[in-house]
Amino acid sequence: MNSGTPEDEGDGGEVIPFRSGENAEEEPEPPDRAEPAAKEAAPEAEVIPLPAPKRRAMRKVGLLSAGLLAGVLAVGVGAIAVLKPYLSPDDFEGPGSGAVTVRIVPGSSAQAIGSALAEAGVVASAQSFVNVTEDRAVSDRLRPGHYRLRKGMAAGAALDLLLRPASRVVRRVTVPEGLRVPEVLARVSKLAGLPLDALRTVDKALVGLPEYARELEGFLFPATYEIEPGDTAVDVLAAMAERFGAAARQVGLEEQAARVKLSPLQVVTVASMIQAEGGTDEDYPKISRVIYNRLAKGTPLEIDSTVLYAQNRRTLKITESDTKVNSPYNTYRHKGLPPGPIANPGEKALMAALNPAEGDWHWFVTTDPAHRITKFTNKESEFVRYREELNKNLGTS
Repeated sequence: MNSGTPEDEGDGGEVIPFRSGENAEEEPEPPDRAEPAAKEAAPEAEVIPLPAPKRRAMRKVGLLSAGLLAGVLAVGVGAIAVLKPYLSPDDFEGPGSGAVTVRIVPGSSAQAIGSALAEAGVVASAQSFVNVTEDRAVSDRLRPGHYRLRKGMAAGAALDLLLRPASRVVRRVTVPEGLRVPEVLARVSKLAGLPLDALRTVDKALVGLPEYARELEGFLFPATYEIEPGDTAVDVLAAMAERFGAAARQVGLEEQAARVKLSPLQVVTVASMIQAEGGTDEDYPKISRVIYNRLAKGTPLEIDSTVLYAQNRRTLKITESDTKVNSPYNTYRHKGLPPGPIANPGEKALMAALNPAEGDWHWFVTTDPAHRITKFTNKESEFVRYREELNKNLGTS
């Protein structure tokens, strides 16, 4: 049965991804802020003359009233002094200049973000940022991460950049389905700028693999990952393993493995072969059924992608000598499943491994790789004819 190749530049599932967001567009200068309203002068107290016999008492009352007025005025002046930073906080004008990177930590409030911006010299005061954020009601749109900003920015201009995804200093790495660990590490190294040796020598105990995982293979989940300044090789691989864990929980891998009479590791191994063999999403459950039918019958799986994995090769052209390679991963020579996964499967392949289609097929061939056409059969004579069709399309017949 033939092997497939991963889609080299696919979305890899999600998103987690590669572009850098370091060149933020210039923001137009915000309109001039309105001048605060002039304070109204306190009205003069009205003097009402009283009869002469009560003049002494009047003087006492007048003194009390003047003292009370002075106290009120004193309190008002103090209140204004206290409230001024909130009512009319310091703010810069214009888009600012230069460049500065500011990190917003997860869970930061608008006040905490404003303080970080003020400390970095981006805004004049934390309160100016809080005010403009509240005025626009966009607090829930602020996201953690590293942002490229400018010093001396108006609070509104700083907020505009924080809301613009292009301002984030982040690299997005997309890992397609079906890549092997060395291919994943090389891709991450190239796109994220991390040393390849650091990725290769990561202590697997720090990655957070499932208890049943023996190696990284099979558990670096294909998706798009955002890698920020300061992220390490351990951080990146741990994120991939964590994403695998989320997918495994989503499909109920550990709970459902017993239903197909396999261990969780064996399910991932089956999924990796399904993924490596390629085809369309609709083909995955059928490929899964072929594997289970051959396991039940006790015949070798004869999966081409396992032979290629043993040789660390990528090709659609399998020779007779390839099928004789001495390796426990060679499913032409050894019955049953290989020792472990041969690629990193996505969620659809995991689902197919747990939910094979109904059918009596024992062979499949992707007869037209260019158009991803795969044919299934339970007759060896048809299988031979499908192989000839494949060789013809590959120009090897």
